[in-house]
Amino acid sequence: MSDDHTHVQEFFGARAADWDTRFPDDGPLYAAAVAELGLREGSRVLDAGCGTGRALTPLRAAVGPSGVVVGADLTPAMLQAAVRAGRDRAGRLLLTDVAALPLRDESLDAVFAAGLVAHLPRPAENLRELARVVRPGGVLALFHPIGRAALAARQGRQLTPQDVRAEPNLRPLLAGSGWRMTSYADEDTRFLALAVREA
Repeated sequence: MSDDHTHVQEFFGARAADWDTRFPDDGPLYAAAVAELGLREGSRVLDAGCGTGRALTPLRAAVGPSGVVVGADLTPAMLQAAVRAGRDRAGRLLLTDVAALPLRDESLDAVFAAGLVAHLPRPAENLRELARVVRPGGVLALFHPIGRAALAARQGRQLTPQDVRAEPNLRPLLAGSGWRMTSYADEDTRFLALAVREA
């Protein structure tokens, strides 16, 4: 993917209005993935590339009223859809590029990123930026509510060895970006890789 944000904004902007109706059954999968982050009351978490904010409500439930939930996305129409769905009540929304977050170093306990990694223009650099804002020992969840093979079949394409989400590619990518992968699951019903921020 190119560094041209216009392409990303056009792609997701055109789909924002009906995004949630296209995938109406994903809610429990998001909640289950959020649960695997191990967040506690008062934790500070970023939903990176939050889209319409489907993870914001389970993230808020996990961190409680004293926690901090931030949703960041590059596409205005996606954030507008999150507001229309009332998900802005679960967290603060930021129109920003996750490659240049307006957040302090080590200010978060975790990052949740649904469907994000395949859209990063410079994955190693962009994952380093996510590591910058997370404290050592904090957690990253790279999630998708459908596995790689099932997603490829839905899109009418073949899986390739170059897929950034393939474990042999993702593990060293994370390691070179300040993260240590702790678990990897690529099933028909979900993709979830968890990593810990190295000291």
